[in-house]
Amino acid sequence: MTFGEFLGKQFIAVIEWNEPSDGILSYRYPMRDQEIENGGQLTVSESQMAAFVNQGKIADVFGPGLHTLNTRNLPLLTDLMNWDKAFESPFKSEVYFFSTRLQIDQKWGTATPITIRDKEFGAVRLRCYGIYSYRICDPRAFFNQVSGTRDSYLAADLEGQLRDTIVGSMTETFASSDLPFLDMAANHSALGDKIAQRTKPAFTALGLELNQFVVQNISLPEELQKIFDQRIGMNMVGDLGRYTLYSAAESLDLSAANSSGAAGMGMGLGAGAAVAQVLSNALKPAMIAPGAIPSQQPAPAPAQIGASVAADSAPAEGVKFCIECGKPIPQRAKFCAECGKAQ
Repeated sequence: MTFGEFLGKQFIAVIEWNEPSDGILSYRYPMRDQEIENGGQLTVSESQMAAFVNQGKIADVFGPGLHTLNTRNLPLLTDLMNWDKAFESPFKSEVYFFSTRLQIDQKWGTATPITIRDKEFGAVRLRCYGIYSYRICDPRAFFNQVSGTRDSYLAADLEGQLRDTIVGSMTETFASSDLPFLDMAANHSALGDKIAQRTKPAFTALGLELNQFVVQNISLPEELQKIFDQRIGMNMVGDLGRYTLYSAAESLDLSAANSSGAAGMGMGLGAGAAVAQVLSNALKPAMIAPGAIPSQQPAPAPAQIGASVAADSAPAEGVKFCIECGKPIPQRAKFCAECGKAQ
């Protein structure tokens, strides 16, 4: 480089970065083959950290504030470059800014249901989702493990990795938890704390700090939810005998409302007989005198009830009915004693 080129060359005197949008985790300051002026100013905002990188190796890291760039403030870079402690010439180095503000409203959830073992229901498949927030706390670890020398690294680039890490920790938490599924809805906060504790070491290894973790919902897949609702309905019924009486009484009202015609009348009579039998069986225990031993004879089945009714309505042996007046007459009689009609 000639002396004229050296004098005409522009040196960077002020280095600062204003975040243009959300979701930017790291940003490489554009150097364009320029050199940094010795004694230049580095401005780092409250929500940022800055790092000097030489040939892909991170050196000095600066927190918020205004920093003067010289060999005293860049000890690691000075050692890497083998500079003399009195070095005062412009120097070339890459500068990376890292956003340390909270990345809020990050969503996580199970892409497919996960299977856990439940004490009451056995194997249960669950869906779960929520939100979390994090920030960069260690630019060195983040640069070495995640962002590298890219011009910029976005929160969206890291989203899949963090989500899968959280789901893995969540599965382990549920697998080792003794909390029944029915109690999970009332313990979202406690479950969130346990999942966060399992997840934090993985975040720390990436140079991140997990700041907040929330479990918003734990649910069953649709097909299992229907079965679960049926189970709840059965538990709400409670005394199955009383529920049967109630259902039988309801069926009487239904039959009465549809009693038009001979078919409707038959249905009503059948329902009435069935309800009468159910009521009779249900009331028997209440009618037993105190101290008496209740009968263990089982209640007659509907088929037995029908047979009993048919037997009561059949004519006695050796007797028939007159075809004219309907009076009972001997089986062998050829004429009715009442009306004289030939049989």
